[in-house]
Amino acid sequence: MRSAVTVGSLALAAVLLSGSLAPAHAQPSPPATPTPTPTATTQPDGKGRATPDPDASMTEIPPGVVVRTVRYGRHVRQRMDVWYREDGTVRPGVFIIHGGWWNSGDKRSMASIVRGYVEQGYTVFNLNYRLSQDAPWPAQRVDTLTAIQTARRYAKRFGFDRDRYAIVGFSAGGHLAAAAGTYGAGRPGLKAVVGVSPVISPMTAFVDGDEGATPAQQRLRRAAVALAGNCLPTRLRCEKVWRSMEVPWHAGPGDAPMLTLHSQDEFVPPYHSRLLKEQLNKAGVPMTIRVLPGNAHSTALYRQPGVAEGVHSWLAARLGPLPGEDG
Repeated sequence: MRSAVTVGSLALAAVLLSGSLAPAHAQPSPPATPTPTPTATTQPDGKGRATPDPDASMTEIPPGVVVRTVRYGRHVRQRMDVWYREDGTVRPGVFIIHGGWWNSGDKRSMASIVRGYVEQGYTVFNLNYRLSQDAPWPAQRVDTLTAIQTARRYAKRFGFDRDRYAIVGFSAGGHLAAAAGTYGAGRPGLKAVVGVSPVISPMTAFVDGDEGATPAQQRLRRAAVALAGNCLPTRLRCEKVWRSMEVPWHAGPGDAPMLTLHSQDEFVPPYHSRLLKEQLNKAGVPMTIRVLPGNAHSTALYRQPGVAEGVHSWLAARLGPLPGEDG
């Protein structure tokens, strides 16, 4: 971590993003009727390279589980895989959001992680969303919220308890999870948000990726600019979109509790989450930040020994008992 850069990034963010911030008013598109379609991909590694997930193509569907791909909009990326059981039991839900710099990645790379939640007894929604080259911000937040809206609309069909669900996002997907969790005055039924290496502050990523930064930090800077529609935060006309992308500015008393995880030396450092924790705590919302040694990022961090189990336990305490457990 470069402390001088940290101070500089926060100072610049404060200058560019000062003032009150009203939530963006983009409305989610109306949910579409779910229809089954096939599902697939790559996941960026800790150094910014796209690498195939070795588990994605060989992840077996657990016995008794049905997987359907559901449309929640007209764009080809507006799809989610729903893993559920047709046994008449209502279960808490978990929404999974893949990473990939907002410009790459696919839900198929999350298949083995999804299976872990399904095996515990959750109904799981594995999301794709429009990438930055498809549409600029806030399209990605709109897609996340619309996918959740669609799932809640068809909750009975999927055995989903619409009043008990969590969002779990990875890297850029962690940004979307946190952005959805802090949007407006709270989301109905949302009980918890988890971000693994979440890019909580695209503005901080922009500053940290300046000249002299690591290749991954520089790539994240470019990705944040692309997310903003190639609008630089130093331009006055771009202030609105950059404020909208900043999760800490949206934190409020109606938000769900949050857990984030970072490696100490990864290119999305822990101080991203500390910016949000400060604002959530001011609003009376608890947030936990866990920092692990090393530089593993996103799914590589999640797969380290004990990490997934810790996330599972944290979520279980907030989502309540699963079918077959004592309440």
